Amino acid sequence: MIKKTAAIIAGAGSGHRLGADLPKALVKLLDKTLVEHAVNALAPVAQLIVVTAPAGFEDQFKKLLGDQVTVITGGVLRSDSIRIALAAIGNEYEFVLVHDAARAIASTQLARDVVAQLEKGEQAVIPALEVVDTIKEVDANAYVRNTPERANLRAVQTPQGFSKSVLAHAHQSAEDATDDAALVEAIGVKVKVIAGEERALKITNKSDLARAIAILLPDKQKQVRVGIGTDAHAFSKDPARKLWLAGLLWDGQVGVDGHSDGDVAAHAICDALLAAANLGDLGSNFGVSDPKYSGASGATLLAETLVKVNTAGFVIENVAVQIVANKPKIGTRRAEAIAAISAALNGAQVSVSATSTDGLGFTGEGKGLSAIATALIISA
Repeated sequence: MIKKTAAIIAGAGSGHRLGADLPKALVKLLDKTLVEHAVNALAPVAQLIVVTAPAGFEDQFKKLLGDQVTVITGGVLRSDSIRIALAAIGNEYEFVLVHDAARAIASTQLARDVVAQLEKGEQAVIPALEVVDTIKEVDANAYVRNTPERANLRAVQTPQGFSKSVLAHAHQSAEDATDDAALVEAIGVKVKVIAGEERALKITNKSDLARAIAILLPDKQKQVRVGIGTDAHAFSKDPARKLWLAGLLWDGQVGVDGHSDGDVAAHAICDALLAAANLGDLGSNFGVSDPKYSGASGATLLAETLVKVNTAGFVIENVAVQIVANKPKIGTRRAEAIAAISAALNGAQVSVSATSTDGLGFTGEGKGLSAIATALIISA
């Protein structure tokens, strides 16, 4: 994207109404927590993601999300959290998306639609659904005071998008709001409404969680399989060896030794997919004894793995890979990496994160790279 976009994910809410004694953002929805789902949806759109965590849970958020996001301590009120997050976003970012971790399964396409309107010149954009129920305004004594015209009402969702300068100006007041667009309206800026989506529901209680699962897995008769894969390679002593990682060529970096191109991220994903489909592992499918795969790219192995998974009767719901390395720094090219891996897997939902080991182990000592991946597949 030409214009830089940052995103704020509000994740400091409690999970009491979900029956959890931990923050709502850390509640599991199928294979991932709510905040992981939210981050995965925005990662292809935003070059920077700031997540607000409740005090005392920052390390859990950081461990879960790795260095793909910036985790900060949220404030007492939601608006306090957004103001703190805004201060962590540099002036080079023109647009800011504000999203609730509770709307975990809002799609990447919805975020893209919001950003597209900002690029056309809108200063504030919100997704919303038409209201199907008649709404009553009720007074403190539970008597109807007014019946608004339903055709003029909308149920507002997130992610909401703003010009950074407009959002910062709106948050200069001390007011709290559950909706950032309300603060923008208050300073006289027009807010553009676009079509929302059913899957951007707010997960507040257990019935919402069940509804979200039904959206992600509409056919309960389908098989759901999860696989885990890992891979590791040492840096080559050959300075001319090229580094391929997450489907990308990293210029100026020495590559790793291996029979193929040594793309640990791609290989870990292949292992996870093959394990989920009960098809063996990377070695048994693309072994070093087969000259066909000498120097094979990670994209080639991913594409061939996809064929094997599809032939076994499964489709990919999503894959996630975490790269463990001191270098290269993944964050600046995360969106490119997601796009490259997704393209190799025929458009599958992909998330890419990275972390280091604080100097521990062969990756911490700068001797090589490793990756761990998870894959969720369902029967076709």
